[in-house]
Amino acid sequence: MSRPGPVERADHLAMRAEDAVQRLVGGGLRRAGWVPRVVAHVGYGLEGSWVRVLARVVLVPEGSLAARHPEDARGWRRFATQSAAGVPVTIEVGGVGTRVESDREGYVDVRLPADLAPGWATARLTTEDPEDPVTTAQLRVVAASARHGLVSDVDDTVMVTMLPRPLVAFRNAFVSREVDRLPVPGMAGLYRDLLAERPDAFVVYLSTGAWNVAGAIGRFLERHGYPAGPALLTDWGPTPRGWFRSGRQHKTTELRRLMEDFPQLRWTLVGDDGQHDPAIYADCAAEHPDRVEAVLIRRLSLGEQVARYGNLEGPREHTGPQTAYGDDGDELRTRARELGLLG
Repeated sequence: MSRPGPVERADHLAMRAEDAVQRLVGGGLRRAGWVPRVVAHVGYGLEGSWVRVLARVVLVPEGSLAARHPEDARGWRRFATQSAAGVPVTIEVGGVGTRVESDREGYVDVRLPADLAPGWATARLTTEDPEDPVTTAQLRVVAASARHGLVSDVDDTVMVTMLPRPLVAFRNAFVSREVDRLPVPGMAGLYRDLLAERPDAFVVYLSTGAWNVAGAIGRFLERHGYPAGPALLTDWGPTPRGWFRSGRQHKTTELRRLMEDFPQLRWTLVGDDGQHDPAIYADCAAEHPDRVEAVLIRRLSLGEQVARYGNLEGPREHTGPQTAYGDDGDELRTRARELGLLG
């Protein structure tokens, strides 16, 4: 038996264990009559060039309401899903069909050539099951002439979560509805003002939250008047290198990809000081100094600082050109005006 070469490496034990459980559970559910269904997420693309289509294939009971609308799960049911790996999915964009397969966790994340006009478009996704209804994925197509982008964190930036408090985090993720969540004061108005100055801006929500809550996040944003845009989330499971994914690495990787996908855009990066946003954004600005127009950081309230850190000190503020802090959207609007982002 040959030994692995220097560039090969064995997957982490946790990842191999997860794969074994997925095969065992998935096989049992399929024998019990469960069928694969596609849950589509909002994707994006560039005018006349390409689109990035995002979706996940899950197993649901045949003939159930979930089989017809798998994206409508609420509360803890969002996390009680079984992914379906290796399922063929046909993606139709602009009249052209492409056959792909879901990955080991059921995800579909592909970049396809597409000649689409700027604005909102759709992709049609179907499995090989003739009973599977067509799933429609929304696509935000960025104009080739666009010059601005806005990246926003979600938790404690646009919605109040106080995520590190275990009981509150559990309630928010598994129990409460998005209608019960509170928006951060003034943030939706700030975003509307920024887009009024930059009507071509491409808005992206970048979060360490799980893909399971993508639908809930989208409904929350719409209900509270935030501009529409794709949400780039992650998965909480193990990786080839460890037990859990790194939220910081996820954000760093997606920011770099956005910089590569849209070399013509200059970005305003908005986050909060509760996790790693200031450091991540500072690194991004240092790596792409001509591509980051400004960094706006929402400063956590006293109660949120105590809940998150157990003290009143809070995190260290990162200073830099075009970087500003504020307690809420109204104060950040003032800082944005001082930075020249608003007329």
